[in-house]
Amino acid sequence: MLSAAIPINENFRLDALKSLDILDTQSEKEFDDITALATYICDTDLALISLVDKDRQWFKSKQGLVTCETPRNNSLCSHAILNPDKPLIVRDTREDKRFNQSPIILEGRQIIFYIGIPIIDKDGFALGTLCVMDTKPRDLTEKQVSSLKSLANQIIILFELNKKNNYLEKIQLELKKRNQSLREFARVISHDLKMPLANIVTSTDLLKLKLGDLLDEESLEYFGYIKSSSFSMSSYISDVLEHYESESLTQHTPEAFKLNDLLQEIVDLLSIKPDFTIHFPKENPVLESNKLALKQIFFNLIGNSIKYNDKEQIVISIEAEEDDVFYYFRITDNGMGIPNDKLDTIFELFTTADTTDRSGNKGNGIGLSTVKKLVENLGGSIKVSSEEKTSTTFDFSIKKQD
Repeated sequence: MLSAAIPINENFRLDALKSLDILDTQSEKEFDDITALATYICDTDLALISLVDKDRQWFKSKQGLVTCETPRNNSLCSHAILNPDKPLIVRDTREDKRFNQSPIILEGRQIIFYIGIPIIDKDGFALGTLCVMDTKPRDLTEKQVSSLKSLANQIIILFELNKKNNYLEKIQLELKKRNQSLREFARVISHDLKMPLANIVTSTDLLKLKLGDLLDEESLEYFGYIKSSSFSMSSYISDVLEHYESESLTQHTPEAFKLNDLLQEIVDLLSIKPDFTIHFPKENPVLESNKLALKQIFFNLIGNSIKYNDKEQIVISIEAEEDDVFYYFRITDNGMGIPNDKLDTIFELFTTADTTDRSGNKGNGIGLSTVKKLVENLGGSIKVSSEEKTSTTFDFSIKKQD
């Protein structure tokens, strides 16, 4: 066989080939299906997706061969890529002066018939071929050749999708590393800021006690403002840390527990006052789920229902249902509601409804964002409906464990 000439754009062609990150990867069904279909269309036993590298041709998929690569200087495909606009069809290599100087042998079989459809990327570079071979002379119909061309087009589409997926995986890995750094940053900052804030609160109380009757009403107001602002900042810091640590909650192993028992734990944690009524589900369903993550979701939602409630008697109702795939939960309160123009953004980080809570404080827009993040990490979704000054309902689902 005469060695094929080197394409004039060889360096750029090789760069394009390497940019796909496809060389020396494992076999994949999508590509194997194409070569199997190619052998069926042409009624042969041999078909390859061959990529022409610098010194070799490497086979992404192969039918009828075990060999993964062969030298480029003994490659029919290296001739096929020289003319990307049309297939290379050799009816009988023994009668073609380019290939009849020595027999072309693959795993002990002499290749007589060959057709190679160049695989062309979006920039026009011929990366290799979809080729079909036989050990005897063959003639293909126009329909067979056209079908092979269509298959070659699908190969480059798969290559591009594979490249995009590889890129997305790298981005995902980078984001994971950055999120880990952010979580660590939030943890360190939270610890470093909470201690000075605690000192401010303690120092304020000691100073008030020491000055005693020397403080007038205005001075006491300032002391109160310093203390309340410190508590507000501490709460804000805790919420930021909770948001960045929420992902780790979803890594806990699922366990079986009774829902109403979990809800009672939350009520005890919130130190509910007598002006509060909560209705648990009539049934006490046993759930098989991530208890810690679900506890955090309910803690935030029930806490919000209490904080953002302007009624003398707070009433919250919780319902639960399930099907074969999901658990479904509904939390309804008789609070102040959410303005209609805020419903679409209420789950966004640092977005609030611009209302003050029961104590006159304004939210920081972190709690509901954390809830949404936890719900989605557990395979579910969440939505809200509300009527201002009347009620708010949160519906969310959690996917059952397989």
